[in-house]
Amino acid sequence: MSALGKSGEELASHFLKKKGYRIIERNYKTPIGEIDIIAQDGDITVFVEVKTRTDISFGYPFESVHAKKQHKLKNLALLYMKKKRIQSPARFDVLSIILRKN
Repeated sequence: MSALGKSGEELASHFLKKKGYRIIERNYKTPIGEIDIIAQDGDITVFVEVKTRTDISFGYPFESVHAKKQHKLKNLALLYMKKKRIQSPARFDVLSIILRKN
C-alpha cells in the first residue's frame, strides 16, 4: 500500500471512531481482494472503501468506485459475512479523502 493510501486509511479510521463507529477489521484480505475497513455502526456492519488523492485532476476519489469495483466489494462483504456468520444488516460506505500537499 502506498504512503498516501495508508495516510487516508488512518484518517478514515479516526473519522469513523469519532462518529461512534467501532472498527472491527482493517485491510481484510481474501484471495479475491481486500476490504479497507470493516466497522460496526450500531447494529449495522459497514464495509468501507477508502479512496485518497492529492487533488481532483482525475476526478473526485469516490468516482473511482465504479460498478465493477462495487460488485467486487459486494462479493467480498458476502464472503466475510458468511465466514464470520454475521447476519446483521450491512451497508457500504465510501470515504473520499483529498490530502492537499503543503
